[in-house]
Amino acid sequence: MKPSQMGLCSIWLSGLMLIALSLYATQKLPSIKQPLLSRRGHLRHPVGPRITIFTAPGPFSGSAGDRQRVAIRSWLGLSPRITVVMFSQDASAVSFASSFDSRLIVDADVDFTFLGTPFFHSMMARSRSFGSDISVFVNPETILLPDFTSSMSFLHELDQDWLLVASPRNISYLPFRLSDDGTHWLKESDKRVKMKELQEILSRKSQWSPSDGKLITAWNSRGSPLHTGTLPPFLYGKGTHNHWVISEALSSHLRFVFDASWTISSYFLDYPTNQSNDLSGRESWEYVGNSHLGALYGSSLFREANFSSLVRLMKCSGRYLFFDPVSYAVSRSGGRNKVGLLEKKILHSWRKKKVSACVETIKSSEGMWNWSSKNQLKASAKLDFPFLLESLLSGIADENKTIVLTVAGYSYKDMMMSWVCRMRHLKITNFIICALDRETYDFAILQGLPVFRDSSAPRDISFDNCHFGSKCFQRVTKAKSRIVLKILKLGYNVLLSDVDVYWFKNPVPLLSSFGPSVLAAQSDEYNKTGPINMPRRLNSGFYFVFSDGSTVAAMEKVVKHAATSGLSEQPSFYDMLCGEGGSNRVGDNMCKEPETNLTIYFLDRDLFPNGAYEGLWEKRNVREACSKMGCLVIHNNWISGRRKKLERQVLSGLWEYDISTRMCKQSSKISC
Repeated sequence: MKPSQMGLCSIWLSGLMLIALSLYATQKLPSIKQPLLSRRGHLRHPVGPRITIFTAPGPFSGSAGDRQRVAIRSWLGLSPRITVVMFSQDASAVSFASSFDSRLIVDADVDFTFLGTPFFHSMMARSRSFGSDISVFVNPETILLPDFTSSMSFLHELDQDWLLVASPRNISYLPFRLSDDGTHWLKESDKRVKMKELQEILSRKSQWSPSDGKLITAWNSRGSPLHTGTLPPFLYGKGTHNHWVISEALSSHLRFVFDASWTISSYFLDYPTNQSNDLSGRESWEYVGNSHLGALYGSSLFREANFSSLVRLMKCSGRYLFFDPVSYAVSRSGGRNKVGLLEKKILHSWRKKKVSACVETIKSSEGMWNWSSKNQLKASAKLDFPFLLESLLSGIADENKTIVLTVAGYSYKDMMMSWVCRMRHLKITNFIICALDRETYDFAILQGLPVFRDSSAPRDISFDNCHFGSKCFQRVTKAKSRIVLKILKLGYNVLLSDVDVYWFKNPVPLLSSFGPSVLAAQSDEYNKTGPINMPRRLNSGFYFVFSDGSTVAAMEKVVKHAATSGLSEQPSFYDMLCGEGGSNRVGDNMCKEPETNLTIYFLDRDLFPNGAYEGLWEKRNVREACSKMGCLVIHNNWISGRRKKLERQVLSGLWEYDISTRMCKQSSKISC
């Protein structure tokens, strides 16, 4: 062949080989229609992981509300794969969310204090019900920039379970504004700010100021637990809840824990205010509550953990790397198979210099972590509840000055919590608790409840033997009528409900319709037919009274008689109001006290059944049986012994409290 022909053949063969190689490589590439898999074999979306950001904003009012709006809009503008869940009971949160699509959710199905602050352990439990790849907790006033999503995409492909912590930088003035769609930042001239320029300016104007309440935490949702212990009842934003979780995660070795403060650009809008640092009023109570937590649990709350030794995530020359300040090793995968890139000759010298420079930048700010796992919750000298009964009443009573009161000792603390959870489910907020002992008082404070102590309560309350008829029972019941009388004299109407009364619906509207000068009480009569106002059948564990002259005078008679009686207060109620032997009875369901002109009305037992009526507690489905009768409440009485009473209520399904998690049982409802 001629040389020219040989050259053409060579070119032709080379072309065929290139085409064949291209076809082979194309076949090896994953199809667009085929699902992508992460290194762990999980399905991976080509545009990034699904991220749910959880937060608990305050009311969207004033300057704090403006800061929250900017921060939350900055999150939603990062990616359509981000959903934000706001734990709040405030109407302003619902109003703010209404202007967004379904990616902004208001969820009130967590436990709140009576002042409206959610419990962190309840928020954490609720977060598990959202199906996302990554869960994130962020302070509601923290702005996030786009490197947050790129960091999450990288971490989503790590072949291990991880927990990230990042500290935002404080900034007192934001020189730019967020666009309406939240996707970019604008100058005063409405020109877009380039992200690199934005980060440089904000970095110069901000400073590190680590604080537990401001920390960002994130983790892959479908992995190992974050901790092995049971979360204490921390109030969100008022204590060291993040510190506890990080300490537990480090100690349990269930997850790879690292600090991403250098790869996630986040800024806390810490505008200067003229407010004093002294806490008072409502906020003071919440910090006292967390101090109480430290006093009761002490140093056992925290395991030993050295935060300064956390592995750092950094981005160097466009690549994510982990730096271990203890071993001085740099690796691509973090916790496993660390490779000392700075010591071994596996990088080009120019890359080694860049990595070394990145490491030095991180090491220059090592002092930012100055926490210790000791003495995180120091008990104050005095941890008494800062609100007096009068303060609680004025802040909690409804618009009609009505209070729902219950009285409990420590032996009934779990039943008290089931009662409280039922109040929360029914959206009843005007309740208060009288603690008969210090243990109940401490427990109620930790649960965020409006509680006060009765200084005149008996000191020798039995844990298991304080049932009906016992000497302990007699002493406890007499404390209840004294407290009711005190509240009546302060000008408030009272619905007294024992903790063993289960509420199906709110009975206050019906009970208040009886009007002043009427004591509406549950009947303890067990016979299905006949009068329900027979002697000693007035139940003093559930009754409603108005604050008026007739009622106060009648209650004074009851309290005075009970103080000298060798029985409980219940016989004193009947004998003083209906007369001994029922001499003041009117018809089959009323009495008329002649001296005070107070009417005593015995409530319809179909609506307010006692524990022996119609054998309801023995029904296979107590809730269904009560529903057919139209019950508003049912009393778990006519049974002897605390344990039997607890067992009957739990087995019936009329139990609202999860003792193991110290939380109210949650529903699946999410309010948008």
